[in-house]
Amino acid sequence: MVVKGKGAFPWHHHDDTDDFFLVLSGVLRIETEHGDVTLHPGEFFVIPRGVRHRPVAEEEVSLMLIEPAGTPNTGDAATAAEKVWI
Repeated sequence: MVVKGKGAFPWHHHDDTDDFFLVLSGVLRIETEHGDVTLHPGEFFVIPRGVRHRPVAEEEVSLMLIEPAGTPNTGDAATAAEKVWI
């Protein structure tokens, strides 16, 4: 899916799937329990399943997320955020 976002997304993890982030425009910082990664357009990063992380965009960012259909965006259907992240 392609999404736009700005600000900080909640800390979360996915028990069963990896998270693939490909930045299309803007800058995305992904904070993880193992350190932070900053991505620019054309760069991607994979968060392994089980790793707590939080995407943060100081300005609007467009990115492609690749994950299995139906995957809750916070890793837990009970706490899943709305599909809009701005």
